[in-house]
Amino acid sequence: MIQLKARIKFSYEDYQNLPESETKRYELLGGELVMVPAPNWFHQSVSWNLETLLGRFVEKAQLGLVRHAPLDVILSQEDVVQPDILFISQEHLDIIQEQGIHGAPDLMIEIFSPATAARDRTLKRTLYARYGVSEYWLVDPDAQTIEVLKLGPKGYQRAGRYEKDQTLSSPLLAGLEIPLGEVF
Repeated sequence: MIQLKARIKFSYEDYQNLPESETKRYELLGGELVMVPAPNWFHQSVSWNLETLLGRFVEKAQLGLVRHAPLDVILSQEDVVQPDILFISQEHLDIIQEQGIHGAPDLMIEIFSPATAARDRTLKRTLYARYGVSEYWLVDPDAQTIEVLKLGPKGYQRAGRYEKDQTLSSPLLAGLEIPLGEVF
């Protein structure tokens, strides 16, 4: 006879009661607690450059707010993520609360690292679509590319794939132009 171990899921309350640590970040994915290692120097450089360029555009046009990890995005009691960068439009600023973002931002950006790339491409893509994140960017520092995905009726569809010598645009943010040579 095969005995199965009970699968215990964590809740947002469990997540909130984790001991604080400056060296570790956690996410809650489908009730599973997942440790996210600290990013490397190049990852952080790409993140800073992209956040700065996106943030300037959003601030100048008064479109909303751009923020970066670590910052909890609480999608449900069993799904709490920390995207590398996120954008919340003026219309959705009410999802911002003291302990984090309660609901789906308009744009989430994940920058691949060896420990997260597969999860970013699959699980998070499905998760973000399920909760209604309008646009999702997948940033590959090794290939020096950014894939822009737009949410449609059947999930995410590719809106563009940009390389280091190209200029990124976004269906969500009309007029945005980010030369990827300034990102990578």
